[in-house]
Amino acid sequence: MMRARNQRGQANVTAVFALIGLVVAAVWAWKRTPLEVQDRVIEQALPLALVGLGVVTLLWVAVGKIRRRRRTRRERDRLIGMFQQAAGTQQRLDLAFALVELNGYRREGLEPVAAPMTELFTSTLKTALGDKQHRMRGMAASHLGALRAKESVPLLLLALEDDHAYVRASAALALGRMRAAEAKQKLTYVMQEDWDQTVRSRAREALERLD
Repeated sequence: MMRARNQRGQANVTAVFALIGLVVAAVWAWKRTPLEVQDRVIEQALPLALVGLGVVTLLWVAVGKIRRRRRTRRERDRLIGMFQQAAGTQQRLDLAFALVELNGYRREGLEPVAAPMTELFTSTLKTALGDKQHRMRGMAASHLGALRAKESVPLLLLALEDDHAYVRASAALALGRMRAAEAKQKLTYVMQEDWDQTVRSRAREALERLD
C-alpha cells in the first residue's frame, strides 16, 4: 500500500511538472507568434475555446453526478443487505438511520425494507422512554416522516406532546414531510403555544407543507 501511495505521489509530481512545461512552452510560442496571427486567434479561436471549455465543464459535472449516484446506489444496496441480515435491534436501528440519511430522507429506493424499518422506528418511538433517550425518539420520529409512514401519524401526534423539545420538533418535521392533513389542528396549536422556538418553527414549516 505504501509503495502504491509513493507511486501515485511521484505520478502527481510528474504531471505537475509536465503541466508547467506545457504552460511555459505555450507562453514562449505565443510571444513569437506574429501579431496578425495573435489577433486572429483572439477573435476566432478564443471564443470557440471558451465554448468548448464550457461544454467540457458541463459534461464533467454531469459525469460526476452520475458517478455519485452510482456510488450512493451501491452503498444503499450494501446497507439494505446488512439491514436484512442484522439480528440485533440496535444494529438494525443504526443501519436504518444510516439508510434513510444516505438516501436523502426519501422513500424511493428503500421499498424493500420500508415496512420493517417503519416497524422498527415506531417501536423505538414507543419504547425509548426517558430524557436520556430523547435523541433516539426524535430520530425515529423524523425518519418515520422520511418513509411517509402514514400509519404512524397517531403516534407522531402524541410525540408532539413529548417532554423533550427535540422530539416534538422532529415529530412536527415528520408530519410535514408526510403532508398529514389530519395533523393540521394539532400543529397549529403547537405553532402558537409551544414554549420552544424551534418546535414552533418546525410546526409552522409543517403547516406550510399542508397548504
